[in-house]
Amino acid sequence: MEERILYVSDLDGTLMRNDGKLSEYTVDTINELVKHGLSFTYATARSIASARTITGGLKLELPVITRNGSVLADNTTGKHIHKAIFPDTTVDLLEELLPELPQCGFVSVFDEDKMYRVYVSCDHTPELQGYLDYYEGDPSMRQADDLHEMFSGMPGYVTIIGQKDKISPLYDRVKAYDLWECLFQKDTYRDEYWLEICPKGCTKAKTILKIKEQYGFDKLVVFGDSLNDISMFEIADEAYAVSNALDELKNIATDIIRSNEEDSVASFLKRRL
Repeated sequence: MEERILYVSDLDGTLMRNDGKLSEYTVDTINELVKHGLSFTYATARSIASARTITGGLKLELPVITRNGSVLADNTTGKHIHKAIFPDTTVDLLEELLPELPQCGFVSVFDEDKMYRVYVSCDHTPELQGYLDYYEGDPSMRQADDLHEMFSGMPGYVTIIGQKDKISPLYDRVKAYDLWECLFQKDTYRDEYWLEICPKGCTKAKTILKIKEQYGFDKLVVFGDSLNDISMFEIADEAYAVSNALDELKNIATDIIRSNEEDSVASFLKRRL
């Protein structure tokens, strides 16, 4: 019996070019292969709303993995298929551990099928202020009065942005607890660091394994470039790093393919299939 293979690619720095877009070649190639039986999806730290501004042209049959594994969504409609939420006791502890959050971060809160990024109007780190300025006027941005109100509703993701020396102490605090997943890494495009915290059990790898089991795949092949791809590299049967990937990822890759600027994932899939 022919093996059923699941292919999963990271988005930023891997499937996506540096101009923030998917090339026409990548979109056309993947769509044609999916039409002929390719089982493909992507895994990203982005929300589905943010991802679809890039991936809207892809006609994918499988759920896509967003928010580093905390949200499964439909790439065609943008609807959430499954979302993980912090329990109340965890929220209480996060508020206690992160009193600086209003100055350097925001909380992604779900309201039915919409997700809002909730922040407080105050003096922010330059990095967070740059993010807020970029999204000024975006209806998914919502202002809160204080730290407690940032978590009101159904909170599922915490994002903190700043310089490494300012964010490292916060990372040290939260990583001491086994109540959530947290990732601390340099941004792909800017000289700033992001600390991302999501509910326990939500990583790219753990969510991919759930999809693999649910759909009965025999084998997993993945593509990536950054630290948040390490977990899925460790569980894959084959793992390919783009040439622009971090050394930490290249060191555990099955092989290294061309860069994200050269449509390397789509070219690989076309050669393979």
